[in-house]
Amino acid sequence: MAGPRALIVEDDTSLRLLARVNLELEGFEVTEAATLADAEELLAGPAPDVVLLDMHLGGGESYDLLARLRADGIPVGVVTGSADLESIRPIADDVLGKPYAPDQLVGMARRLARVAE
Repeated sequence: MAGPRALIVEDDTSLRLLARVNLELEGFEVTEAATLADAEELLAGPAPDVVLLDMHLGGGESYDLLARLRADGIPVGVVTGSADLESIRPIADDVLGKPYAPDQLVGMARRLARVAE
């Protein structure tokens, strides 16, 4: 049986790689997008079980994507370097501030994708 599917939307190559490796070690099938346009293209296919979204891609367009994903019922974990995490909490399923420990990211992805511990 295939593992849960995660989409990582992150423009920082090293953070995207770190997230991918740690999620794959936990059995996730991971796809990556470096831009919002890449994410939109990937979302035209089968829906992921969870999206991990960096909010600092394309200004307000990141918020538009977040709203659309939530409206489609796709769980979204926001990963951000923003100092104002509290303003994002009400509009996301979960929020994780950068920098973060890999186990924090994996834990968030598992919770949102409803993967048993």
